[in-house]
Amino acid sequence: MQCLIAWPDCPKPGRKLHQKDFLLSTRSMASKTPVGFVGLGNMGSPMAKNLLKNGYPVIATDVFPESCKELQDIGAQVVDTPGEVAEKADRILTMLPSSPNVIEVYTGPNGILKKVKKGTLLIDSSTIDPAVSREMAAAAEKMGAVFMDAPVSGGVGAASLAKLTFMVGGVEEEYNAAQELLTCMGANVVYCGPVGTGQAAKICNNMLLAIGMIGTAETMNLGIRLGLDPKLLAKILNMSSGRCWSSDTYNPAPGVMEGVPSANNYQGGFGTTLMAKDLGLAQNTATNTKTPIPLGSLAHQIFRVMCSRGYANKDFSSVFQFLREEEGQ
Repeated sequence: MQCLIAWPDCPKPGRKLHQKDFLLSTRSMASKTPVGFVGLGNMGSPMAKNLLKNGYPVIATDVFPESCKELQDIGAQVVDTPGEVAEKADRILTMLPSSPNVIEVYTGPNGILKKVKKGTLLIDSSTIDPAVSREMAAAAEKMGAVFMDAPVSGGVGAASLAKLTFMVGGVEEEYNAAQELLTCMGANVVYCGPVGTGQAAKICNNMLLAIGMIGTAETMNLGIRLGLDPKLLAKILNMSSGRCWSSDTYNPAPGVMEGVPSANNYQGGFGTTLMAKDLGLAQNTATNTKTPIPLGSLAHQIFRVMCSRGYANKDFSSVFQFLREEEGQ
């Protein structure tokens, strides 16, 4: 098939056009169009860096100005408020800690919706209550903008390597436009349905993640007490039916794996306080839908107790350390 369009990444004559060719070409043509980014924490900063790496000028802001410096040093434009971002960009991503933060960034006095231009695409990758996502979508629609929820899975490591999984909820006709940006930051982009369904998928995923991490921590602790070498136990688990992400990719026992928080005194990664927050969202939605989640509820209580015992800012895999201390070791 002869290519008749002078795209910068146009394939040579005779080679079949694939979707990735179209996405690369679209990115190349759109690269001069700035992308806004609000929220440059542990996840937002590497996500914004990957947009820059893919040729998108980034206009960014964060409530903590010092969080913007590293991104500014590699070429991002930094402004003072989310509203200023909305004045300068018609595609904006947000990555924020909680529902109140999202509400403030979008609808506060200096919020995005105070300055948003008609036709702007708003993509929120925070993990929040699905009802808040629907509320923000309705508010955006009144201003002529489009809001989509696109929470992520994969953690800081996947964010740095652009291997996140995005779970997208919103108007299906806008999905391709969102996908163009999200594929710069993630390996998997999945359309889930209307606004709020991305959040629903993320909440379910994180509830299972929390339960699985507690189970892995308990198992590793028991095996160690029974005299098993932790590396040997992890090896056996990972070739057996007990294998899970918490055992083979993010093991909570120190000395088993390198490059994970348990190898660094549980620094970095996904904070215990954030996991407790996400489990609270799961609990609320379970109550509203009259869904029994006995293990999810117990996991919520365990991580809440950890937050009160000095683990709030440690990675959630520190549940292993918490269990060891609870037994006086």
